[in-house]
Formats: sequence, C-alpha cells, structure tokens
Amino acid sequence: MTFALYELSKHQELQDKVRNEVNTVLAKYGGKITYEAIQEMKYMDQVINETLRKYPPLPLLTRKCVKDYKIPGTDLIIEKGTGILIPVLGIHYDKEYYPDPEKFDPERFTEENKKSRHHYAHLPFGEGPRICIGMRFGLMQSKVGLASLLKHYKFTVSKRTMEPLKMRANSFVPTAEGGIWLDAEKL
Repeated sequence: MTFALYELSKHQELQDKVRNEVNTVLAKYGGKITYEAIQEMKYMDQVINETLRKYPPLPLLTRKCVKDYKIPGTDLIIEKGTGILIPVLGIHYDKEYYPDPEKFDPERFTEENKKSRHHYAHLPFGEGPRICIGMRFGLMQSKVGLASLLKHYKFTVSKRTMEPLKMRANSFVPTAEGGIWLDAEKL
C-alpha cells in the first residue's frame, strides 16, 4: 500500500482515477466496502499489479531443480538438486516485457495487455505450487486499505521523502532509505 500510495501521489491523475472508481463502485453498495465491491475495482487491481511489478515483495525467488533439465536451444543442463535463483526484479524491469520499465503505468495490466505477455513475466508472489499462500489475503487487505484511504484523503509526496527512492540494500523486503513520507489532505 505504501508504494501504491507513493506512486499515486506522484501521479495525481491516476490517484483521481482510482478514487473515482472507488466512489462509483461503493455508491452501488451503499457506501460499504464489501468483497463484491472490491472485486469490481478493476483499475485499482491494475494499479496494485503495476506497484507489485515495480516493487515486488521479494526481489528474487529461490527454487531447487527436481530433475535434470536441458535448457532449450543450448547444451546446458541444470542438474537435479541445483539451487536456482529467479530474478523477479530483473524480469519485472525487462524491456522485452515492460517497455520503459521505470515508468509507473497501470495500463500494462489491462486484460488485453496481460494476455499479450508471457504468464511468468509477472511474479510478485511466485507462481505454481509454491505461490505465496498469503497472496489473496495480502491483495484483499491492500485493496480494502486503499479504498478506505482514497475515498477520504488526497495524498501528495512529503518533502521528507528522499527522491528518487533508493532501496535499502540490507532489507529483506523492499524498503526505501529514509522511509516514504506522504501528506494526506481530508476531502
């Protein structure tokens, strides 16, 4: 949520678009944040996916090769038992999948754009049988939090935030040096 609010603070037009979606959808549900209402917030989903692309919870995944595997088109064989590192951050910033990867662009995650990209080009929670067990809860928690905040407040980046963001090298999860400070204005 912090990184999503940071990006929305830097892009007020996107913040307004999410806020309008939140208000429109919640009006259909009597102003209540319900599971069904959150599921209807498609643009918010795009914003969260783009945030997870730029700031994945883990920059790399570890796996172990369970059987000998020949890399197609090469003579290289990854032997059973070999530890593998999957560079999530590298994949998420690969220009082949995400042109202008430094840009925050939720349109990358429209249904049409997602279908045009390799399924494993977006791995914020891993994939397959080892996918993060908390993914659904984390996504729902973030959506409820963003909806609750954006319907009542306008966010801007505080002067206390050190920009451009620089991530702490010794942190297990992405953490901005000096923290991310935002100003909130009641609507």
